Amino acid sequence: MGKRLITQRRGKASPVHMSPGHRHLGPAKHPKVPSNTTAEVVDIVHAPGRSAPVAEVRAGDGSTYHVIAAEGISVGQQIAFTTSDIKPGNLAYLHAIPEGTPVYNVEGQPGDGGKFVRAAGTAAFVVSREQGRVTLRMPSGQFKQFHPSCRATIGVTAGGGRGDKPLAKAGKVAHKYRSKGNLFPRVRGVAKNPVDHPHGGGNAHRKEGKPTTLKRGTPPGRNVGHIAARRTGLKKG
Repeated sequence: MGKRLITQRRGKASPVHMSPGHRHLGPAKHPKVPSNTTAEVVDIVHAPGRSAPVAEVRAGDGSTYHVIAAEGISVGQQIAFTTSDIKPGNLAYLHAIPEGTPVYNVEGQPGDGGKFVRAAGTAAFVVSREQGRVTLRMPSGQFKQFHPSCRATIGVTAGGGRGDKPLAKAGKVAHKYRSKGNLFPRVRGVAKNPVDHPHGGGNAHRKEGKPTTLKRGTPPGRNVGHIAARRTGLKKG
């Protein structure tokens, strides 16, 4: 009958396949505080599962928040939330940020705490403001429009250059993927036996032996390959 696919076993969400939640600091979002609230950076900590470091800040009323750290930020520095002061680490509305300013942790909808440009070393740039929308140039080069009342942090996300240091050995890669609950190592289906995978088997060549295009409603045990492909074969004409 065969085994369950690794994707099926992972879909069960057993502890061995889940990200270890007790190691995570929790959400790092824009706090919902009154405008022009200032806070002091009390610590910069490593957050497993995140590429960027997280800054722990304390407001004047004693409440603490976790925010994604900006490049150049330091312990003891004062940052402001929802302000018109354009300095790295400060939080501001998109309609108040001048064109050409780098920003990160941009909200997709006003008040959601930040959804875009959160990876280490990334930044988006304010391109234009027109017709009730603010256009940003994303790290991918794509231009994306946002509501003017969305908030963003001024500056570049800290932790840039993390990919310059080589991982050097498979064990470090395993720990990296484990922190996010991702699969490692990922074995090709054609390298497995027929009992383990629909693409497995074959002594002469490592190939599927049949088309891998499947319809969307294929049963989970065979739902591997080109799922619901828009077209198959070479493009004619």
